[in-house]
Amino acid sequence: MTEHKNVLPLTSGCIVVIAAFDDVPEHTFRVEEVFEDCVTGIALTGPLAGEYGEPDLSLILQVLPST
Repeated sequence: MTEHKNVLPLTSGCIVVIAAFDDVPEHTFRVEEVFEDCVTGIALTGPLAGEYGEPDLSLILQVLPST
């Protein structure tokens, strides 16, 4: 398994794309805290928009450039 902390520049406030899982489609997510195995934050799009979550690092597809 890839060590995500060496691949993805995850920081508080960054926006990431979370892979689809269960019945939830791919969506964007604002990171609040970064841990060894997951991040915490708020879903920005999709059916979970506005909801708090703790997705595993393995679900992060990409970090979006800041605007």
